[in-house]
Amino acid sequence: MSKTKILIDCDPGHDDAVAILFAAQHLDVIGITTVHGNSTVENTTRNALAITELAGIDVPLAMGCAGPLTQRGVCASLVHGKGGLDGAELPEPKRQPLGTHAVDFIIDMASQHRGELVLAAIGPETNVALALRREPRLAGWLREITVMGGSTGAGNITAAAEFNIYCDPEAAWAVFNSGAPIRMVGLNVTRRTGFDQNDIDVMKASGRKVASVIADLMAFYLARQRERFGLDVAPMHDVCAIVPYADPALLEYRHTRVEVELAGTHTRGMTLCDLRSVRLSATGDQPAPNALVAIDANCQALIGRVIETLFSYD
Repeated sequence: MSKTKILIDCDPGHDDAVAILFAAQHLDVIGITTVHGNSTVENTTRNALAITELAGIDVPLAMGCAGPLTQRGVCASLVHGKGGLDGAELPEPKRQPLGTHAVDFIIDMASQHRGELVLAAIGPETNVALALRREPRLAGWLREITVMGGSTGAGNITAAAEFNIYCDPEAAWAVFNSGAPIRMVGLNVTRRTGFDQNDIDVMKASGRKVASVIADLMAFYLARQRERFGLDVAPMHDVCAIVPYADPALLEYRHTRVEVELAGTHTRGMTLCDLRSVRLSATGDQPAPNALVAIDANCQALIGRVIETLFSYD
């Protein structure tokens, strides 16, 4: 059985880094694009190149948008550190980004792999929204867009909004209303799916280079998560958007309607997921479903699969 073709649009970020490593072992990664978010786009690009250098992953990488469509930029240095991926010494990248902008690269790859390509939007969705605007046929070319973003409940950057969506709500709105098949995994699942201290100790003690570096990164990330959110795990938010293409049984989804709030004084960036027991219909008084939304995960098995994958690099 052939591997799923995937293009990862990301803002590394600790969880993005692990998502890249997981995808490269289980899927056919045809490229990586970077965007603003956890840090500046210059930092997220350097971080993505450093992770691929560490693991010997040879895929093209294109740098994308430095800021959101309309609002001022937001970053996550309080969680990911000043450079966006603090906590370990990473190799200096030998490769450079392509001369092509991420928006054009996304369009080109989708055109070349029509009906086959999954686009993983695991950062703010600025690149994806602009690609959909520039090439109206893109939504029909993609097999699926898998989004790490939003929540069926509370947010993290605000009480209502999750970070990736909050960074560029207009872009997220454009993606969810594009007509492309969408699979969304949000905080309701991802914030309880992560590495605990024992997982980090096991990776550090393994003697394997990649796993040991990731352990150092996760120790930093877990400390920040404890300080800021009181969590006992370092959440692997972005990995949860990648895993279903390697092991679909690890997450449970519900087909429903997702609306992105743009105007609310206190709710801007919120994803309103309609989980009521009503029939959604394109012709009735209820809007049609536009996304598969994750509602549960086998967290322990998922993280076990990720650690096993990290060990496989050495």
